Amino acid sequence: MWLKAAMATPNISRRTTRFGDFEADCLSGQLRHHGIRIRLPDQSFRMLLLLLDRAGEVVTREELQRELWAEDTFVDFEAGMNSAVKRLRDALGDCADTPRFVETLPRRGYRFIASVERPIAVSAPRIKSVAVLPLDNLIGDPTQDFFVDGMTDALITRLAQIGALRVTSRTSVMRYKGTAKPLPDVARELNVDAVIEGAVTRSGGRVRITAQLVHGSTDRHLWAREYERELTDILLLQAEVAQAIADEIQIKVTPQEQARLASARLVKPQAYEAYLRGRFHWDKRTEEGMRKGFALFEQALAEDPSFALSEAGVAECYNMLGFWGVAAPHEISSKAKAAATRALEIDSALAEAHAALGWAKFAYDWDWAGGEREFRHAIELRSGYTTAHQWYSHLLVYQGRVADALQQVQRTLELEPLSLVMNSNSSLICLLAHEYEETITRARKTLELDPHFPPPYLWLGWALQKQGNHEEALQALRQAVPLSGNGPRYVASLAHGYALSGDVDNAMKTLAQLEEMAKRRYVSAYDFAIIHAGFDDHEKTFAWLNRAYEERSTWLAMIKADPRFDSFHGEPRFDDLLRKLGLAA
Repeated sequence: MWLKAAMATPNISRRTTRFGDFEADCLSGQLRHHGIRIRLPDQSFRMLLLLLDRAGEVVTREELQRELWAEDTFVDFEAGMNSAVKRLRDALGDCADTPRFVETLPRRGYRFIASVERPIAVSAPRIKSVAVLPLDNLIGDPTQDFFVDGMTDALITRLAQIGALRVTSRTSVMRYKGTAKPLPDVARELNVDAVIEGAVTRSGGRVRITAQLVHGSTDRHLWAREYERELTDILLLQAEVAQAIADEIQIKVTPQEQARLASARLVKPQAYEAYLRGRFHWDKRTEEGMRKGFALFEQALAEDPSFALSEAGVAECYNMLGFWGVAAPHEISSKAKAAATRALEIDSALAEAHAALGWAKFAYDWDWAGGEREFRHAIELRSGYTTAHQWYSHLLVYQGRVADALQQVQRTLELEPLSLVMNSNSSLICLLAHEYEETITRARKTLELDPHFPPPYLWLGWALQKQGNHEEALQALRQAVPLSGNGPRYVASLAHGYALSGDVDNAMKTLAQLEEMAKRRYVSAYDFAIIHAGFDDHEKTFAWLNRAYEERSTWLAMIKADPRFDSFHGEPRFDDLLRKLGLAA
């Protein structure tokens, strides 16, 4: 049975009540004896709180029945109530014949007879920002970590739909998985008012989530609940938990947000599991991760064709495969737009789908106005959706709207202060804004988080080149290539670096490697243009840029901001290309 308002207890003030050697914490839903938690079923705990609230008074069986059982619940109340009282007495070490705590009044009800200490109630702190820490896997199977992590992500996503609430994203909180760091330290590092922690258990076709809300600076427990549903109702379960948290912190929720927060649908368990696995791989942002994510999103759609999130995931994978130059735009651009459009046909208010469509419009079609509309709409629907802000920052800086782009970057870092992707993106946007010192600082900060993450090495190398520090730039670019699995973008950047530094031999050798690679897989014409730009060979550079235009290379949209083409600005052929791209001043 679905728990009645979880552990909400009518008419109970929010405080810890002490009696004897016990204390009942109605904030965390726990009974403790000498500070040690005593296991007590939900029904019995709620009964205890009701008796404590009216200590010394008789609480009739009719009142207990009315308060503790839903009107539409059909059970044997006599047996249920007797069982709840027995379990309460067992937990307290109490006896019905010689009671110390709970006295039975035959045919009437019960009375709490021990003295009760009621501390002064403390007003609830104001909460405007939260972090959902990785939920604990209590399933008993480590291979189900993807499922538990997916539940964490889903809860974050639900809460992030509330515009007035700042929610730290999954990529930042996952750094705390399995750590025992004190919650006040975590809250301070993530710059949030409160932290949500909990656990997931799963048995057969049912899933249970326990969650508690803790005030960050004081480590004070504010709320605790437990929910259980069938696996087919998993989206409803997530919606219920998110709604309960929103109610608890009393954050302002607009009617539109309320509707989105409450919206949910049935989903086939196999489809949901495939989607979660796909999201797990997509979050790695590697070529292998994106390809695995794509396959799993497709598998989810085969199980449930109406699962809009999986369609959006397909579009996201197509978009990033194009951005990193590992798939030909003519092969994926129409597919990305089609997948995003299908997702919106299922759910027109899905922020992920609007953002994916926005990227496809401006990166493949150079439809800047259309792309911006989609990004702005995605952010309106879900202001905490970091990827929408990230991708929007690209459109803005490509157009030369630097201040607006940096504002979007700042928002991504507020939402995901420890995210590799967002910190790396902040470095790239600073680079495209020609803020080279800041680029270097942010790239190095990202690499402190993970020295094996390849993109920051690119931005670091490009910025160092602009400062004339070619040796250190080449060192960074050489590190990036193997970490990326010899990605074409990385190989091209290294060849450009060699050419720019005057190392013609290594530049030609690396160019030959890229040419050999192009015989086996797609390599963007833009990458070859970059290399010849390093040689300052304008004829070959423009020949390759024209081919990049014909193939609609995704990085061609970046050309106005790409510092490696600075010396080409003002040349008629370059200005003509900008006009064709819709980037003319």
